[in-house]
Amino acid sequence: MNGSVSTYRETAPSNGYEFSSGAGYDLPEYPFEAPPELQGGPLVRHPVVIVGGGITGLTLACSLARYGVAAVLIDEDNTVGVKGASSRGICYTQKSLEIFERLGIYERVVAKGVQWSVGRTFAGKDEVFSFDLKQQGNFHLSRQPPFLNIQQFYIEGYLVERIRTLGHAELRWQNRLVAFEQNDTCATLTVETPAGRYRIEAEHVVDATGAHSPLRQWLQVPFDTRRGDDRWCIADVRFTKHPPVERHTWIEAPFNENRAVWQHLMADEVWRIDYQMAPDSDPEAVSRESAVRSRLARHFGADVEIEIVWVGPYTYRSECVHAMRHGRVFLMGDAAKVMSPFGARGGNSGVADADNLAWKLAAVLKGQADPSLLTSYNEERIEAARQNVCVTNRTARFLRPADGIERTFRQATIGLARQYPFARSLINTGRMAVANPYSHSSACTYRAGGGAGLSVQNVRFAWADGTRGCVNDLLDWAAGSLLVLVFGDLSAAALQRLRRLCLDAPVRSVQVLGPDATAQALEHVRDPQGHLQGACHVFGHAWALLRPDGYLAATGESVDAQLVSAIERCLGLRGETP
Repeated sequence: MNGSVSTYRETAPSNGYEFSSGAGYDLPEYPFEAPPELQGGPLVRHPVVIVGGGITGLTLACSLARYGVAAVLIDEDNTVGVKGASSRGICYTQKSLEIFERLGIYERVVAKGVQWSVGRTFAGKDEVFSFDLKQQGNFHLSRQPPFLNIQQFYIEGYLVERIRTLGHAELRWQNRLVAFEQNDTCATLTVETPAGRYRIEAEHVVDATGAHSPLRQWLQVPFDTRRGDDRWCIADVRFTKHPPVERHTWIEAPFNENRAVWQHLMADEVWRIDYQMAPDSDPEAVSRESAVRSRLARHFGADVEIEIVWVGPYTYRSECVHAMRHGRVFLMGDAAKVMSPFGARGGNSGVADADNLAWKLAAVLKGQADPSLLTSYNEERIEAARQNVCVTNRTARFLRPADGIERTFRQATIGLARQYPFARSLINTGRMAVANPYSHSSACTYRAGGGAGLSVQNVRFAWADGTRGCVNDLLDWAAGSLLVLVFGDLSAAALQRLRRLCLDAPVRSVQVLGPDATAQALEHVRDPQGHLQGACHVFGHAWALLRPDGYLAATGESVDAQLVSAIERCLGLRGETP
């Protein structure tokens, strides 16, 4: 299959930013280095080739490097972000932050970013909805905060540096994919560089090229799409005196012709202000500095002192492929699905895609799992993609309702929410992203009342010596193997079965005890407040099988054949439907 990236880009509508004005951001540039294939050597076959060096592709490369798996990443650009223009994605979920901790970049992210948990929504001057995530559910139990705002290019830059430290992954900048073909033996990629073209082979190819994916076109991947006429103008600005560090949204902002407005603080004291524009607005006109300053003055007052960092218009569409695997190619991030930005489900879902596939590729390439395990990537992540697209489409329809019943419903909801608390939950300015559950995965073993397919929070516990640890520490200790957590006492027979399992399969086990219980296993931890057991959705004497991505593969009560079966299924060694 052959094709042109530039041709496809010209015909594909964009979810994204077009740089208009402002100083922009000063980002690193990575030099082009001629790959060895240009030296005339033999055609090289790599285990994994990742196409696209955005947040999704870099997360995958970093994850594979952490597991010790070699990969090559090619990207047509020489920097991170959108060619240094915009902040792009800014809001990262607790699950993504937990993943970043495992990858070794979380401390840099949390030091640079802005944590928040409070959101307020206004209609005119009336507050019609609010939330504090620290007071909801179990958000407060994780070592990571509910949400953190930071410009996407910082995340990408940290990942680049971490990959260089870890090794294993080769980053090739200014390498543009221009042709692709695959067969039963391998995939072959033709790559254009400033020094000429070369070809490489790959066992597995990951398409992380974004919404303009050339691979998706060449493979003729079917997808569903929905387009609207919603238009926005984004301004990244600094204030002399800035507003409260909360997520403020307006459904009907009197200072924006009764259209929607978003207001977030990011790193470096930069505020991201999103203004909804008229459907027929001219992108160039609404992005002019004079228009932006006038808009900001109406919003914050005529005497507001601001520095404009970046301004650009924005539009969106939603798309979702029918399948995220096509032969040797795995689609992820925006190459698989694009959606409106409401609820922070775009970039975060790409991070989750990468985290999901990385451990499976590593297990298969190391001979620890059957290649059929890779089927579960599509099963799990297409379910998440469809859910995220559905949720964001509902928000988009609330913010830009069609005339008729949608607009009537919105106006009635706003009117009721001004007076009655029960109606406030119907206000929809974005259902904030959480870790998607997997309910139809061949890698999970489901039972009534079990937690299979759910994500386990990065909750705290105590090591045997009394020092504090968290779930990510246990996953690091397991080093890419499956992890069996056994809660409560262990009989001698059960302990012996666990030891045999750990010898025969890529599995490690830990006994989890209350504060005063006697340990039977050498590897044990204490769960004095029951947070670890609660996070695993089990009670009493039970076990939980954790995958390297922090998801539950299965839960059960006795250390018996059911546990063995669950391990085999999680490694793709059992073909029957769970």
